[in-house]
Amino acid sequence: MENYSELKTSIANWMDRADLNAVIPDFIKLTEAQFNRTLRLRSMEKKYHAKTIGGQSNYNLPAGYIQMREFRLNTTPTRSLQYITPEIYESWNFVGSGLPKWYTVIANEIRLGPAPSGEYDMEMLFWQKIPNLSETNTTNWLLSNAPDMYLYGSLSQAEAFIQNDPRIALWKQGFEEAMATLSLQDEKDRHSGSTLMVRS
Repeated sequence: MENYSELKTSIANWMDRADLNAVIPDFIKLTEAQFNRTLRLRSMEKKYHAKTIGGQSNYNLPAGYIQMREFRLNTTPTRSLQYITPEIYESWNFVGSGLPKWYTVIANEIRLGPAPSGEYDMEMLFWQKIPNLSETNTTNWLLSNAPDMYLYGSLSQAEAFIQNDPRIALWKQGFEEAMATLSLQDEKDRHSGSTLMVRS
């Protein structure tokens, strides 16, 4: 299962239901939506740099944004910005401008508080959506590294069409085990070769 076409063929073979071929792309899309809701892997982490504009508090989020991991201004010293909820942001009613201390996310924008007084380098480390498979984007890093997750996840999404099929429980178990194993391996790789420090 090295590409989108091979994945669709494998799903069809495992289901042994030729009448569901037309909806297999939907199963894959639903599985990818579940990946983006659940997985937070190093391969999903991206850095984004942008410059602030004096007096402007709102900026577009980078493409494919799911969730923030770290947000800072590259000043001297570096300033990590603290997240506040949109409700708190609105209630504080920031007036004037200065060196931003807080941020929130509203719709497809990030908003700084207070508005920056000049140009600062913003650096975001965020989780980005996994590129969707399609006829034109035939593979991605997740399919290359974990084809079983795509297969079992897509098969599990077929439950509404093949009700009471005893194989569904096995497919769901395979999907959950593959998700857990990949997340555990990612966590091990993140700390590989380093000693965890405990603060007293």
